[in-house]
Amino acid sequence: MDITLEQAEKIIAAAKTKAKKMDTLMNIAVVDRGAHLVAFARMDGAWLGSLDIAIKKAKTAKLFDINTGDIGALSQPGASLYNIELSNGGLITFPGGVPVKNAAGEIIGAIGVSGSSVENDHAVAEAGSLAL
Repeated sequence: MDITLEQAEKIIAAAKTKAKKMDTLMNIAVVDRGAHLVAFARMDGAWLGSLDIAIKKAKTAKLFDINTGDIGALSQPGASLYNIELSNGGLITFPGGVPVKNAAGEIIGAIGVSGSSVENDHAVAEAGSLAL
């Protein structure tokens, strides 16, 4: 089952609420099981340079069904996935991308968030991913 637009909008709403509580501005992307963009929101004033990063974080999290920060740890020099960020047209391997699961625990998409520190990006993405 793929993520629906209604679910994606719910995820974005939860992520925006978390970002506001943290007093930060974010770009938020939600992709389906095929890593195709379903929904996107740019909070007023969020960095333009983070648009592409948010989408690539969501895509990366879905393509590998793992948090992007975890992929980052595996992609350091000498690690098993070194240079993986060069694959698939460019990936993002630092925190802010999180797979999204349905009530049955199946991965149905992913969220990617960018616009602040990677710690804040991850916290907002995590909040969005738990919205379902």
